Parts: sequence; C-alpha cells; structure tokens
Amino acid sequence: MSDEDEDSEPAVSLGERTPVEGAPLARVSSRLTWPKEKSEIDRLEGESVIRTPDGPRELSAVLEAVDETYFQRHQEFESEVREVIGTGPVPTADE
Repeated sequence: MSDEDEDSEPAVSLGERTPVEGAPLARVSSRLTWPKEKSEIDRLEGESVIRTPDGPRELSAVLEAVDETYFQRHQEFESEVREVIGTGPVPTADE
C-alpha cells in the first residue's frame, strides 16, 4: 500500500450526521452590523430559529425576555440572549 492510498481515507470514521434544529446564535448575530437596537434585531432576524438547551426557539420570543434595548457589540447581544436561554448541550433531532 502506498502513502497516497493511506491519505485517501479518513483516519477516523465520522459516522452519521445528527441534525440539530435551529441556527447557532453566533450565526444569527454575525448577519447583523453593530451597534443595533433590540427592535431592529427583532425586525431583521426575529423569525430566525436559534438553538437553545431547551430546543429550538424563535429569536423574537427570546428577545421579549431581554431587558436591554441597545447593543454596542454582538458580544453584548449574545451575552444577554444566553442569560435568557441558558447554556449547555443542545438537543439533537433524535433526542
């Protein structure tokens, strides 16, 4: 067997991909420019479904529980949203 043949196969079997509903919060916040008002985020991305430890949730519903109304940077926005949704493992579609 040549070195070329060894490199053509993955070293570790990757298995089946388990689907996860919703988009990562970081993906949603990366689509926005900052600073941004909460109402503008809701208008632009409110219908987006984000991943949470409790399952997928619409961003608009999460924003209702966020007290802050203006975000200078995406880190502030993500921090406030994570205070509402929590952190932890995100369930897959099979769970």
